Amino acid sequence: MSISIPDILIRPEAFFDNALAEKENLTVPALIILLGSIVAAIYGYLMGGLSAKMMAGMMPGMDSIILISAVAGAFVGTFIFWIIVAAVFYLISLAFKGQGSFSRVMEVVGYGYLPQVLGSLITLIAAIEYLPKVTVPILTKSALDNPEAIEAAMKTFMHDPAMVELTQITTLVAIVFMLWSAHIWIFGIKKARNISMRDSAICVGIPIVLYVLYLIHNLGAL
Repeated sequence: MSISIPDILIRPEAFFDNALAEKENLTVPALIILLGSIVAAIYGYLMGGLSAKMMAGMMPGMDSIILISAVAGAFVGTFIFWIIVAAVFYLISLAFKGQGSFSRVMEVVGYGYLPQVLGSLITLIAAIEYLPKVTVPILTKSALDNPEAIEAAMKTFMHDPAMVELTQITTLVAIVFMLWSAHIWIFGIKKARNISMRDSAICVGIPIVLYVLYLIHNLGAL
């Protein structure tokens, strides 16, 4: 089967009618997730670089640990997100007597993750633009015995004007592209679990609305 990117993004119902009529295949969805994880890892590297700079003076090798953790966490976290989202949709659809395998749901979620990749590219560009403007407080060894100093430095870092603007941009981008993914997932879950459009909208809508509300709450806390 040839994969049409425009169909996934703007004609998901037609796409899934064709894609899910064939044998389950996680290859392309996994590649989409892999692409997203690479972009996330680059973003993690940039963000981790600032944290590493802040804490490099606290302990030898601390900067390397922070940087590696940030990159690895972002890379692996994307795959974990894939599994968790698929599991949530699968479990909720059980209430509507959904039929269809978990791997089929993972396939759908993988395809629907494509807008997230596009959103991640936008946030990466924003990070490249804004992060050099952020003033990073530098901690020393004495901070190891002073948790208040670490907390104050992190607060200063997160409330730096450039950092606040970047957080606002990335949050708004995350909301818009998550809603785009949700639109795709509704059609996919409907087909993958053989349930009605209403039931599929509930399966996808409940966790996505909660996630969006969480992002909005964090944005208001800045």
